[in-house]
Amino acid sequence: MTTAQLGEVASIVRGIAFPKEDKRAEPLPGHVACLRTTNVQRTVEWEDLWFVPEKHVKRDEQLVRSGDILISTANSYELVGKVAPVAGMPHKATLGAFISLIRPNERVEPKFLYHQLAWGKTQSRIRETASTTTNISNVSTKKLLTLEMFTPSLEVQREIVAELEKQFSRLDEAVANLQRVKANLKRYKASVLKAAVEGRLVETEASLARREGHTYETGEQLLQRILEERRTKWAGKGKYVEPESTNVPNLSELPEGWTWASAVQACERVVDCHNKTAPYTLAGIPLVRTTNIKDGRLLLDDTRYVDQPTYEFWSRRCPPEPGDVLFTREAPMGEAGIIPPGVKLCLGQRTMLMRPSPGISSSFLLSALLSPVVKDLIDRVAVGSGVKHLRVGDVERLPVPLPPVAEQVRIVAEVDRHLSIIREVEAEVDANLLRAQALRNSVLAKSFEGGD
Repeated sequence: MTTAQLGEVASIVRGIAFPKEDKRAEPLPGHVACLRTTNVQRTVEWEDLWFVPEKHVKRDEQLVRSGDILISTANSYELVGKVAPVAGMPHKATLGAFISLIRPNERVEPKFLYHQLAWGKTQSRIRETASTTTNISNVSTKKLLTLEMFTPSLEVQREIVAELEKQFSRLDEAVANLQRVKANLKRYKASVLKAAVEGRLVETEASLARREGHTYETGEQLLQRILEERRTKWAGKGKYVEPESTNVPNLSELPEGWTWASAVQACERVVDCHNKTAPYTLAGIPLVRTTNIKDGRLLLDDTRYVDQPTYEFWSRRCPPEPGDVLFTREAPMGEAGIIPPGVKLCLGQRTMLMRPSPGISSSFLLSALLSPVVKDLIDRVAVGSGVKHLRVGDVERLPVPLPPVAEQVRIVAEVDRHLSIIREVEAEVDANLLRAQALRNSVLAKSFEGGD
């Protein structure tokens, strides 16, 4: 198989630059969609778009065309070089600064070039050329243009593409089915959490008390007890200041025996991070950034580190402890996770710590924060015309539902039972998706390795 450098069979166009305040979440007159790294998947995903004024597009070539191939040129090491073919064009679009487009010329079939760029071996070669810093890997246009590509005759290219698409049609159908299962699991999880904070997952304490003929401490009584104990034990500087109640209007009705409380009422501490990037070290105490908090878990296998003096300064207001709930204010907004036992860590930018008061379960608070009920409230109080975020005061006054203590325990146990089933199925689905990717690479290797 003959070869040529990528620059001989395609041109590369870099993304545009624009002021952060110019991006919008909705299309406006005179605006174009601006594709980002998050839109570069197996195909271009036309959801979660930004829109920017078209005046920032300085040259016609910076407008995306059908047949182009998008490539992520600035990303994590694992994702830099990821490519996606452009087929349909639901919006007039350009591309942001962290991606580029590869535009094939008449010497190569666009689909043939895409499949070759998506091949695992080519992806590895692209990553090998990347310059990597602490946070991000960058691939230069100059190095991409020198990438050696197989270039058989157009007739052979078309034959290879036809065979690949025949095999991939079956594989893509299987992958689509797996992705649908994942989407259904996500909806199932949301429905479980919604039921949990609406009093529908387990029998309420009010119902149980009536049936068994005993009294119980309501959520309102629990909250008043917490506030009274906090007031009595106050040993800080100056006069005790009552925590603010929530100021969000039109809250939904809760089950009998429940009450709404603000986060700062329900928690002993609600503390914002030190709003500055901490100096990293090669080893030491894990620094949790917003990207380490996802789907109710702390992902500690890809963290940065800080030394002890930095930890002490960054944590001087409230050193994080196991059982604390960490919450993200921005990028992304509204993620939460619990610090597991035996783990010492430091808060990164745009994260906050919530330490539940005695009588309030960390696991229940986490379920509430992740539920569609509270997620909707988060969206209501968020600010920002482009990427929304929460101010510290918004988090402190965020409404959380508060049931009786015994009911919290039952809810947490039932949520855990459902989520453990979801995690098992998700693990199997993810394993099958990895097998599908390995099979895809095997098929691509058979098509291209003959040229080595």
